[in-house]
Amino acid sequence: MNIVVGYDGSDAANAALNVAKKHAKAFDGKIYLITSLVGGTQEKAEEIIKTRDQLEKVAKSIRLEGISCEEHLLIRGLEPGEDIVKFAEDHQADEIVIGVIKKSKVQKFLLGSNAQYVILHAPCMVVAVK
Repeated sequence: MNIVVGYDGSDAANAALNVAKKHAKAFDGKIYLITSLVGGTQEKAEEIIKTRDQLEKVAKSIRLEGISCEEHLLIRGLEPGEDIVKFAEDHQADEIVIGVIKKSKVQKFLLGSNAQYVILHAPCMVVAVK
């Protein structure tokens, strides 16, 4: 089972990761831990390095639990929701696990919702975790 986890270090992302680890253990799965940054002028080099280091640290801790895991820092000019869906398509994911944070209707309108995009466009099952 290929499990894609959108990870940004938030409490919601950590909750999603915990669910993904349980699924990986139960179904002898592999976790693809991904963080998506838009890139361009949006992120500074220090932020990219910090994010990469955090991602590697988390992936290492997952592997220490005996779970197969690959980490991927994506900087392809896509919004995170689009990046997660594209990655899941490219890697034939069986499941996407994402953390959701409650937003007001105005926040969703102005900022969009990555979780909503993933749920509506995913090529596979999506588990949304609060």
